[in-house]
Amino acid sequence: MNVGQSVLGQAGVIRHLLIGLLADGHVLLESLPGLAKTRLVKALAKQLDAKMSRIQFTPDLLPSDITGAEILQQVEGRNQIRFQPGPLFGNVILADEINRAPAKVQAALLEAMEERQITVAGESHAMTPLFMVIATQNPIEQEGTYPLPEAQMDRFLMKLHLDYPSPTDEAAVLQLVRGEEVLAHGTAPVAQRLEQQAIFTARQEVGSIHVAPTIDRYLIDLVNGTRRPAELDPELGRWITVGASPRGGIALDRAARAHAWLNQQDFVSPDDVRAVLHPVLRHRMMLSYDAVADGVNADQVLDRLLDKVAIPA
Repeated sequence: MNVGQSVLGQAGVIRHLLIGLLADGHVLLESLPGLAKTRLVKALAKQLDAKMSRIQFTPDLLPSDITGAEILQQVEGRNQIRFQPGPLFGNVILADEINRAPAKVQAALLEAMEERQITVAGESHAMTPLFMVIATQNPIEQEGTYPLPEAQMDRFLMKLHLDYPSPTDEAAVLQLVRGEEVLAHGTAPVAQRLEQQAIFTARQEVGSIHVAPTIDRYLIDLVNGTRRPAELDPELGRWITVGASPRGGIALDRAARAHAWLNQQDFVSPDDVRAVLHPVLRHRMMLSYDAVADGVNADQVLDRLLDKVAIPA
């Protein structure tokens, strides 16, 4: 894909976003304003033969505004109640500033993200086969926001952090934006889009990647290390209050297989697990007040976890 040509200086984030697509998962993007979160999602959607829906989350948003609702229609002179699908019925869903909507709106995504369907008036409506929610949020602006509950966070396969680009990349960004202004703000059509069937085929290949029993044990040891941290290390015991759920272990397995596939491997190595550990588990742990007092963040906790769990031979 050519996503990297539109979003410069974020190669690692783009790779993890592709892993999320291959692993059939949802992704949460977090960064300061102006670091191309929305642009990244649009660039990905432009490369796919898919429908993108952008939902701007605001405090006055209602659940029916995103899921759809039953409405009264006239059909052949008769009044009928029919379901009108909302913007959630797309392929790539950009949930922009997801933490600006109240809990009842955030909860409207739970069933869709986990079960790939929504229920309205007792009737279930299936989502499209290609369905990926990519949400964005600003970590520093808390006024007028509603923090995502743990159940919502756990449904994201990965949480990705976008950082400032290097001076060299930022200079290239200036050149890129100037070029887009000449081309009417980059509205030139994409020459070729990736067919959805190609994504489904890739997912089947990801599913056939071999995972040895020793890798399973390594993966489980890492997840269990977040649940019983004191057995591994006293500092980890002080820092972690709640560890990752079984859904976290499943996500780690899926992401590791997708990472191996991108590396053109037919098996998962410990390096594949370690490469995706931070984005998969950083949002699935609850840190203690001691960790906050020590100035320790989730990534630093996971760094120490990797040091303490033995790598299989």
